Amino acid sequence: MAKLAFLGLGVMGYPMAGHLQAAGHDVCVFNRTAAKAEKWAAEHGGRFAATPREAAEGAEFVMACVGNDDDLRSVCLGADGAFAGMGKGAVFVDHTTVSAKVTREMYEAAKADGLGFVDAPVSGGQAGAENGQLSIMCGGDEAQYAAAEPVITTYAKLCRRLGESGAGQMTKMANQIAIAGLVQGLSEALHFAEKAGLDGRAVVEVISQGAAGSWQMSNRYQTMLDDHWTHGFAVDWMRKDLGICLDTADEVGASLPVTALVDQFYKDVQKMGGGRWDTSSLLARLRKLG
Repeated sequence: MAKLAFLGLGVMGYPMAGHLQAAGHDVCVFNRTAAKAEKWAAEHGGRFAATPREAAEGAEFVMACVGNDDDLRSVCLGADGAFAGMGKGAVFVDHTTVSAKVTREMYEAAKADGLGFVDAPVSGGQAGAENGQLSIMCGGDEAQYAAAEPVITTYAKLCRRLGESGAGQMTKMANQIAIAGLVQGLSEALHFAEKAGLDGRAVVEVISQGAAGSWQMSNRYQTMLDDHWTHGFAVDWMRKDLGICLDTADEVGASLPVTALVDQFYKDVQKMGGGRWDTSSLLARLRKLG
């Protein structure tokens, strides 16, 4: 078993770190709100630290799941950052959804310090993290990925290296692009069914068994029909991710007209007070429009 650190105990990181401790690893956690780190340690029997550096000292692998580019920089760099506490040859595994630009920046900084860096964003939401059934897409040096993979698979149903540094983040962008259009399509279908006087549940029972079926339909249609949004992946986070997608699309020359449109629809949801609502709340926007 390995000596590990886990930085960031949000809705994803908290259970992910728990799976590592339950698997027999020696885990030390850090969270910006110290009370949550103390709670985790009391619940799971691991340790907690006051800074990323302290958590990372002596760790073979340091996992992180924080908020955005700036959060990642703050836990990696500086006198109290994880890189300062990691020993030569240790590997940093970043599960945050961030830009490929900051990923490559941290990869180079880690390399200069004799450290490994693997970008490993996740898909599967809170339920996937809690059940240890995340899909994890990775980028980075092959040898460092191979070393980290057995630890990462503790909370994954699928873990795969897609290429060099940044490839994991690029793949996560493709994931979010696909989801954005899909959720809008599902919302429009349910909205149409309501306006046409159809039984939404009966409609889904039929169309979910054909080409229209999807994870979103199977797992979200009931809460959508019930106008229930206080769960799942928040609109605020989806807009952060789509912003990364759109910025990167400009850099690589990709055209994302549907993604850009859905991003604006999510902006409307935020104006409705739904920043913390689940991404399936695109239906709430359509209902408001009438």
